[in-house]
Amino acid sequence: MRKVRCAIGDAPERHGRLTRAALAGTLAALLALGPAACADRSPDTEGTTVTVAAVDFMRTMDKLVDDFELSHPDTHVNFVFLPENTLRARVPKDIASEAGRYDVVAIGPYEAPIWASRGWLTRLDRYAGQGDYDMRDFIPTVRRSLAYDGGQYAVPYYGESSFLMYRKDLFAKAGLTMPERPSWQQIARLAKRLHDPENGVAGICLRGGPGWGNLLMPLNTVILTFGGRWYDEHWNPRLTSPETKHAVRFYVDLVRRYGQPRAAEAGPAECLSTMRQGKAAMWYDSTALAGSLEDPKTSEVAGRLGYAPAPVECTASSGWLWAWSLAIPVTAKDPQAAWEFVSWATSKRYPKLYGERLGWVRVPPGGRLSTYRLPEYQDATQAFVRPALDALDAVNPRHPGTHEQPWVGMSYVGIPEYAGLGNRVSAEISAAIAGRQSVDEALAKAQIFARDVVEGGGYRK
Repeated sequence: MRKVRCAIGDAPERHGRLTRAALAGTLAALLALGPAACADRSPDTEGTTVTVAAVDFMRTMDKLVDDFELSHPDTHVNFVFLPENTLRARVPKDIASEAGRYDVVAIGPYEAPIWASRGWLTRLDRYAGQGDYDMRDFIPTVRRSLAYDGGQYAVPYYGESSFLMYRKDLFAKAGLTMPERPSWQQIARLAKRLHDPENGVAGICLRGGPGWGNLLMPLNTVILTFGGRWYDEHWNPRLTSPETKHAVRFYVDLVRRYGQPRAAEAGPAECLSTMRQGKAAMWYDSTALAGSLEDPKTSEVAGRLGYAPAPVECTASSGWLWAWSLAIPVTAKDPQAAWEFVSWATSKRYPKLYGERLGWVRVPPGGRLSTYRLPEYQDATQAFVRPALDALDAVNPRHPGTHEQPWVGMSYVGIPEYAGLGNRVSAEISAAIAGRQSVDEALAKAQIFARDVVEGGGYRK
């Protein structure tokens, strides 16, 4: 018996059941309907249930999961797709309370070592040794970011850095040229020239909505390349240092003057929509989003884009490192069944399945090296694949800015308290973008928040 249950966002969960005999006759219809095929049916069924909590950007797994279930007829997969902020709030509470609702969870390089150190995650090394999984096929920088104390605790569904995406046609029309390695000051001047609100085109699109995984992902790279930082080597907070103030003022001024409307509410999804509708001339964000911009089925600007490295100021390179990845909590009901799903979704075969059924240009990037050797993927992504790989190659999580730092990471501070701290600080800076307070006021509050964290956490020796 096979059961499918879909949960999209916070909507009520729906249950469905298909007999194996009926599956062959209805498979084509299910593939056409996708998530709409999840109708209300009786939930009583035998077999193993694997519940997967994932971020909205991974929603396409649901369109391919029939492939997994055909080869695992006694395993049922439940997807719970959530916005980033909701996922990051809900999953750790579930694991810490040992509620055991989720068998597979989407996490990243920030959570993997911290949660592993707490004993929350299943070490995957012995599972990964089964069959031809080939852990070493993952991009090394991405794979290492998900390890802790010599063990692998998550595997990447996709990996990303950041770069600048821009409209080549608008640049040509304005007689402008994108520098080979742009600085942020050059980008500000270009944004001013290209800003055309009368025709509904912003000079640049930038994240401005609160959330440590939202606004602070790009802003932290700006802080680092301007010579700023959250803490010094001795855990003294530095959010009101001249360099940090300069960086945050620059970012806030740039998006307020030449950014998209309602910037204080924008995240990657909003900026993606703005850019692919042709309503922005430039966008600094994740390398993993280029495929959506180059898909002519959904993007009005496909084929008209150029890609440049993350802008810099005082460093040779910039950009972040992130990887939405799959991990198995120690509270998983059946770790082996959970691993079978994880290994399917992160296998060498999965990108090929994705490309053949959903389109090669949108295959999840930044994970396996073998994906980049597929001729169909090379052809579909030739506009951005090299800049994206160069961005991943350039990251230095141990020393991303101009100063030494007592943690590993570039778009976050690698301590458990950062999730709450980052959310509070980002809310204050987002309020400055909205015009409700000044940058100085926002950072004065942020400095107090950051000081309270290190004093309460015993980080100063």
